[in-house]
Amino acid sequence: MAGDIIRMDDMEGVFSITDAFSISREAVSVPLGKADPGAVVRLQGGTLEIVVPLTLPLADFLLVLREKLLDMGYEAE
Repeated sequence: MAGDIIRMDDMEGVFSITDAFSISREAVSVPLGKADPGAVVRLQGGTLEIVVPLTLPLADFLLVLREKLLDMGYEAE
């Protein structure tokens, strides 16, 4: 289903947050499929996997993403 796939505005939103934390885009993996409840996980090797949720509005998820990054020890610029 088309709504299950991330869009360009989803990626721009995710990068607006990770860029604010100076996280290299090379170190971020965003699966193409949206999945609830969403996730922010540091994988082995240091890659940050960010799963965009299917049902939570993007603006709300970006607030969650920011908080999770802070909880993981990242610092905003």
